[in-house]
Amino acid sequence: MWKRSGQMKIQSGKCNMAAAMETEQLGVEIFETAECEENIESQDQPKLEPFYVERYSWSQLKKLLADTRKYHGYMMAKAPHDFMFVKRSDPDGPHSDRIYYLAMSGENRENTLFYSEIPKTINKAAVLMLSWKPLLDLFQATLDYGMYSREEELLRERKRIGTVGIASYDYHQGSGTFLFQAGSGIYHVKDGGPQGFTQQPLRPNLVETSCPNIRMDPKLCPADPDWIAFIHSSDIWVSNIVTREERRLTYVHNELANMEEDPRSAGVATFVLQEEFDRYSGYWWCPTAELAPSGGKILRILYEENDESEVEIIHVTSPMLETRRADAFRYPKTGTVPIGIHTHAGTDFLLLVFWQIQVDEVRKLVYFEGTKDSPLEHHLYVVSYANPGEVTRLTDRGYSHSCCISGHCDFFISKYSNQKNPHCVSLYKLSNTEDDPTCRTKEFWATILDSAGPLPDYTPPEIFSFESTTGFTLYGMLYKPHDLQPGKKYPTVLFIYGGPQVQLVNNRFKGVKYFRLNTLASLGYVVVVIDNRGSCHRGLKFEGAFKYKMGQIEIDDQVEGLQYLASQYDFIDLERVGIHGWSYGGYLSLMALMQRSDIFRVAIAGAPVTLWIFYDTGYTERYMGHPDQNEQGYYLGSVAMQAEKFPSEPNRLLLLHGFLDENVHFAHTSILLSFLVRAGKPYDLQIYPQERHSIRVPESGEHYELHLLHYLQENLGSRMAALKVI
Repeated sequence: MWKRSGQMKIQSGKCNMAAAMETEQLGVEIFETAECEENIESQDQPKLEPFYVERYSWSQLKKLLADTRKYHGYMMAKAPHDFMFVKRSDPDGPHSDRIYYLAMSGENRENTLFYSEIPKTINKAAVLMLSWKPLLDLFQATLDYGMYSREEELLRERKRIGTVGIASYDYHQGSGTFLFQAGSGIYHVKDGGPQGFTQQPLRPNLVETSCPNIRMDPKLCPADPDWIAFIHSSDIWVSNIVTREERRLTYVHNELANMEEDPRSAGVATFVLQEEFDRYSGYWWCPTAELAPSGGKILRILYEENDESEVEIIHVTSPMLETRRADAFRYPKTGTVPIGIHTHAGTDFLLLVFWQIQVDEVRKLVYFEGTKDSPLEHHLYVVSYANPGEVTRLTDRGYSHSCCISGHCDFFISKYSNQKNPHCVSLYKLSNTEDDPTCRTKEFWATILDSAGPLPDYTPPEIFSFESTTGFTLYGMLYKPHDLQPGKKYPTVLFIYGGPQVQLVNNRFKGVKYFRLNTLASLGYVVVVIDNRGSCHRGLKFEGAFKYKMGQIEIDDQVEGLQYLASQYDFIDLERVGIHGWSYGGYLSLMALMQRSDIFRVAIAGAPVTLWIFYDTGYTERYMGHPDQNEQGYYLGSVAMQAEKFPSEPNRLLLLHGFLDENVHFAHTSILLSFLVRAGKPYDLQIYPQERHSIRVPESGEHYELHLLHYLQENLGSRMAALKVI
């Protein structure tokens, strides 16, 4: 077992490292003197005793988990999002704009449309709280509450949507037409156009149809809002919401029972585009209409047509377990389908945009979000593109912001939080300075959502950083045990993701999504989170560090971070370290136990990739290259191929996986188990029969957290866990 000895330097052989004892100030250099041994012996400190977490039964843990969340419910209301500013053309009225947005209804926790009025003037001596007014009257969107069609369920999985109700909406400002999908229906309603602004909730109008299956991805025609388009059975249809005329535009999909014989689709983004590139649509209305010779309008739609006949079909157990059937999916495994970037006039057609950008053409300004001031905080910035100069930050330091700017660039909304304070949503007015019309300043205007304040029984983590031996500064978060006792060393849990496109360590509130980390700290664990090389918002060199070698560098950074913390805090017990993560974090949990079983006592791996040639092209080849050109990288990065390197002691490895996972297929876990069995290695397994890649069923979520706490208790933190090791 690896043991920590202080960061000491001895200049002579007379006082060797074995004789050196830790000082009270770790990291202080100690130099040899004639009385070296005598001085060290006089400074000998009592050996720290291990702290053991209390053992609870499964039922006791279940009650404890419920109690820790008694203040958690009111935090779960999702902040308003998807804002739309609409100018009010009423010079004598008290309001300049109306803003529309999606938010949770207090009555039934469904996402629905609200609006608030922006006053022209405010009393600067008082804080104005904008009232939320429901745009829609209560209506029954679906007969089966919480049940979704296969298409809806898969789209929600790709978008990582956890709420119920309206997920998005389309709006046409000229006519005031809203269009949205709710349940199995498409609805429209009007507000803010020629008919004026409502003061009462409106009853949505159902877009009637003859289509037998679910209609997806509805969009208003910007050139004529009487027309909408949608996808039905992998083809594009249009419908007139006034005349109720309905027409099928494309005829590429035949709705055959055999998927293999029906590989084409129109207007639908493929799995890779949705999962890996965040594009969920495959068609776009032309914003303008052409005049036809007959005097009518010509409306155009640009769409993509896909032929996936060369894409492998995989079979995943159906969510309807009682049918004993399997669902079929097209899934482009690594190395099987060529993925290219088309170019036009020398410019890449495929462009990845990381932050929102808005252009103010009147003032010749560009607004954008970025991390110029700190990699841990997102801020809104503005700069002139006519006379490029200094970039100006508009949002306040000490928080991380996510912003939405009005179309006229005279207001912006910021949703912001920090480690101690939950999300707050505020409205700011933008104006020019007197001497420079291009210099924009903000003025607080109103609050849309006030922060709930510090959460009872919640202790936020501390952010730390250290200089890695690789030359990069690495950032982490430390959750200290809530009742920290001197003279004790505590079991430590490393919570990990570590993959591309994700940043866990930042100055945002963690008390909702990562509340389980606070629960672990309340039970007596040290919890550590570190963003290793390869995580996002740190620049190309940092993010590209594991190019062609995923799985080979991340654990080095994590272990170095643990050892750094152990040199700063003597309560961290490096002989009792567990690691847990999901998806890429599950993959790295396996890598950690395989590569550094001397450091990690227990690994709990959720939905892990175990064989990169089983994962999709759009993700894997982007970072690892083609498997034919990187055989060594694929071998070293695939834990299933190295199962013999896992420890031979039981109670050290727990695998968790949703049986319906169509992203990281359950086959990843199956093949790892097969190789573990061949190698004679022990493991524990927990399957969630009705879950996909994300756990969504509340009972499954509760069971997962219970299992996590119980497994750590029994195999890492308790006195019983220590006896098992002996």
